Amino acid sequence: MSMIAIHDPGDPRIAAFRDIRERDLTGREGLFVAEGTVVLRVLASPASLCRAQAVLIDSRRVQAHADILAGLDSVVPVYTASQDVIDAVAGFHLHRGVLALGRKPEPLGLEALADARTVVVVCGVGNHDNMGGIYRNAAAFGADAVVLDDRCCDPFYRKAIRVSVGAVLRTPTVFGGAANSQVDRLMGVGFDVVAMAPAAAEPLHGAERRGPTAILLGSEGPGLPAELIARCRAVSVPMSGGFDSLNVATTAALALHRFTREAGLTEYSAP
Repeated sequence: MSMIAIHDPGDPRIAAFRDIRERDLTGREGLFVAEGTVVLRVLASPASLCRAQAVLIDSRRVQAHADILAGLDSVVPVYTASQDVIDAVAGFHLHRGVLALGRKPEPLGLEALADARTVVVVCGVGNHDNMGGIYRNAAAFGADAVVLDDRCCDPFYRKAIRVSVGAVLRTPTVFGGAANSQVDRLMGVGFDVVAMAPAAAEPLHGAERRGPTAILLGSEGPGLPAELIARCRAVSVPMSGGFDSLNVATTAALALHRFTREAGLTEYSAP
């Protein structure tokens, strides 16, 4: 591990970490910034599909993170700095005191799902909190992949990664193009495509699994297009009190629990 002390926020060696909020909006050409101990632990673990490029950490936190840092490739530079310097680099107070620069994995197409049993298909979700929550649930319930249509936000946005508690870094992501095309191809290779729709007649609590399952989710508000729902197996979550919809990440969790448990794909342990 290469430890390098940084004293000047303008040091060119840490330029990739500078003004991260602004760069979140403009992209990093195949790279991403991860924040916090939990996410760094995932990035440094064998489960990660991404590779760390550099770490910037509060010098007072190095010892507490020694086991995580030891898991990085020996060529990855670990920059240490005071909290003041890190705040100046980031452009705001970074109370977690840990940043990492990583490289995104190579993009996958739908052909990567040949052996998948459960996938989450996300259509038009642009909120990074929701995207992170969907990935967290996908990882928790053992989904094989998350499939994104061409209207979704980038799951490698710093906030989405943080909300996912690092699940974005370890969950295969398939970029499938337009939603209609995704559904056609998934059905063509034998997936039961389950569209989560508030008005559907089939309730989730009674829905049985019918082989490989693709759970189709739309954005909050508009939801899935009616013509897309009509082509799929539509399933609803019955609600009371006049409510007709849930947060999309909550819907994902309920559907994943139902269909992975139905197939015995999720392991449960006694508390």
